[in-house]
Amino acid sequence: MAAGYGVVHLGAFLAREDPLQKADAIFVFAGTFVERPLEAADLYLDGYAPLVVITRSMRERQAYDAVRRRGATLDDEFTVARQVLHQLAIPERAIMAPDKVHDNTAQEAATLRALALRERWSRVIVVSSKYHLRRVSLACERALNGTSVQIILRGTRYDPSVPDHWWRHRADIRWVVSEAPKLLVYALGLGN
Repeated sequence: MAAGYGVVHLGAFLAREDPLQKADAIFVFAGTFVERPLEAADLYLDGYAPLVVITRSMRERQAYDAVRRRGATLDDEFTVARQVLHQLAIPERAIMAPDKVHDNTAQEAATLRALALRERWSRVIVVSSKYHLRRVSLACERALNGTSVQIILRGTRYDPSVPDHWWRHRADIRWVVSEAPKLLVYALGLGN
């Protein structure tokens, strides 16, 4: 009975958000072309923070490079994220884009720590996809350990996931089946 309850509520567990508050920055975890940057733009335009941080991901970098070598033009996730912000009237001075290329969530969390300490941020809104939030939380808590930096977890409203009924939608099932083991690895302290 308890296992069934846990399975039914797994989506909601993974998608835990915090109430929004004003912050020093909005940190967008890489992983989508439009959903996460669009959420960050809305938060910026609604006055939640004066700065949006977008990160660079190694995801599919080899394929992008191969396409470009063949003469095709294709923007990568980072370039699209930046374009989204620009086209939605986020001024260049309000966009921070660290040069580091990240291979995983933990590396992005480490970049968040470095920026937060350097810039003396006290509160940061962290934007990701709904089912990624719990793992982002663990990675950020580990990276920010020993600091006073507070994170506010925000799942993008443009993520079509339905955490309360995740088992009814094929895309949600894929997300949950992919994310749950990754979360376990992070919870055991093994995720990097």
